[in-house]
Order: sequence, then C-alpha cells, then structure tokens
Amino acid sequence: MRIRRLVPLVVLIVLVAVLFVAVFPTRTWMAQRQERAAALEHLRVLEEQNEILASRVTALQDDEEIERLAREQYNLVRPGEEAYAILPAPSSPTTTIVDPMADAEAEAAADEDDDRSLPSKIWSFLTGWL
Repeated sequence: MRIRRLVPLVVLIVLVAVLFVAVFPTRTWMAQRQERAAALEHLRVLEEQNEILASRVTALQDDEEIERLAREQYNLVRPGEEAYAILPAPSSPTTTIVDPMADAEAEAAADEDDDRSLPSKIWSFLTGWL
C-alpha cells in the first residue's frame, strides 16, 4: 500500500526533473538561436551599408564626381559659366462661380442662428435639422 502512494510522487518528481533538464534549457536555447539569427541579419544589413558607403568614399575621391555633385546639389558653376533654372509652367487659373442667392441664404441662416436662444441652438446642433 505504501508503494502505491509513492508512485505518483516519484512520477511527479521525474516530470519536474525532466522540465528542469530538458524543457527550460531548450526554451532558452531556442530564444538565443532566434536572437542570433536577428543579430546575423542586422550584421548583414550593416555590412551592405558599409560597402555602399565605401564605394561612395571611393567615388568622392574623384574630381569629376565632386564637380557633378556641386553642380547638381548646390547649383554651382565654374567661373565664366551662367546657371539657368527652368521653372515649371504656371498652372491654369481657377475660376469660381459666385451665386449671390446662396450668399443671401447663408446670411439669412446665420441671422436666424443669432436670434435663437442657447437651448434651441444646442438642440439644433444635436438634431441637425432644426
């Protein structure tokens, strides 16, 4: 009888031991593996950016590239040259049609709003149709 009471306790102890020996370290290992993969991806992106920047540094050692950038970005010219800027075509003017009746109706509605009491203004704001 005493052995039957000990069997569940031994099984429980074995399960807890398996958790500590296998499951918890496995979860930690998987998390570290995922962090390593993310760090490797970040490293790859940084290496690509370094290659781009290194090629840019090499290009900026050339006088022709410096002149191209000075002309393009800063609108600089050599002595004796003239710089011209081509502006976009002006947009077509817009015309608005003025309706004097609509203006009169709007003024009349504004005058009506001014004559009403505060509770009726609140009611009309809440209902929207008075």
